[in-house]
Amino acid sequence: MRALLFDVFGTVVDWRTSIAREVSEICGPGVDSYRFADRWRSLYQPAMEQVRSGGRPFTRLDVLHLESLRTVLSEFEIDLDADATTALNFAWHRLEPWPDSVPGLTRLRTEFVVAPLSNGNISLLLDMAKNAGLPWDAILGAEPVQAYKPMPDAYLRTADILGLRPDECMMVAAHNSDLAAAADCGFATAFVARPLEHGPTQTFDLAPEAEWTYSADSIESLADRLNC
Repeated sequence: MRALLFDVFGTVVDWRTSIAREVSEICGPGVDSYRFADRWRSLYQPAMEQVRSGGRPFTRLDVLHLESLRTVLSEFEIDLDADATTALNFAWHRLEPWPDSVPGLTRLRTEFVVAPLSNGNISLLLDMAKNAGLPWDAILGAEPVQAYKPMPDAYLRTADILGLRPDECMMVAAHNSDLAAAADCGFATAFVARPLEHGPTQTFDLAPEAEWTYSADSIESLADRLNC
């Protein structure tokens, strides 16, 4: 393997806590900020499915997030002006990493290329990396390849951009479905458990559901397994 390609939302960063904090700051303490964050996130896959199905041309995740945000604000009967709405939408650019992410990535990049293979657009991932100190070697993912995971092109075109064969790449994710799609494309796979991604009542992706190449409870543990 030459490159480790990471899912970001949930695997590298704690989106739920980060979004809930900003919802509370921008919308006020009277809003159930975690319920708001969960509802916003629930619209993530349906929004991308419109693109994957060919129902609309490729659209940056920032735009999809904004459309979903307007829906959730309406459902919660929250009235924000345009500037506040934009500021809240850009909360996805400011997500905080899990405690092991930065030290783990720092260790892994001593031996491998490390990069996101995320559905986030480039400016989102770049801002997030600057804010969180994520030491990526490159910013890759859906926007440069014009395909959202789990479409095969999302994985195969990313490997091609790096000049690598699929078997020279490993997908690292906290989501079994992401790893299954990557494995179907010939990638090696590493499951990193994030049992609190969706809060204390999470019932799925608590453990590996297949014989992935590696399984770890943190990115630092994965670095241990890879002798970094």
